[in-house]
Amino acid sequence: MLPRFLLAVVPLLLTPLAQADDCANAADQRTMNECAAKDFKNADTQLNALYKQINERLKDNAESKQRLVGAQRAWVAFRDAECTFSASGVAGGSVYPMIYSNCEAELTLKRVEAFKTYLKCQEGDLSCPVPGV
Repeated sequence: MLPRFLLAVVPLLLTPLAQADDCANAADQRTMNECAAKDFKNADTQLNALYKQINERLKDNAESKQRLVGAQRAWVAFRDAECTFSASGVAGGSVYPMIYSNCEAELTLKRVEAFKTYLKCQEGDLSCPVPGV
């Protein structure tokens, strides 16, 4: 049987874990920062999956693959610079990670939509850089 003090302490120790998973009801800055970081990670995971699909469609076109890599590197540099600028008003503050991650997530989701558009190109669409299937 657990000592009484452990019965009182264990729920308190588990509370931060429960709060970290409940982003809709985040009430403290640390949890909001963690939730914003999760949102970015989810958007980035989507982006990477779509990037792989586009890369696969370009497998027979080395020049286009190289252009995709260059464009993506430039886009990542832009996103990071834009979010650094966008969050600069709160630099050094406890809200900075949330503002920065929200910016990353928003821009990444816009890139996700662009990639989805590339993947919907119809065969023969000369205005699209990614061949249709």
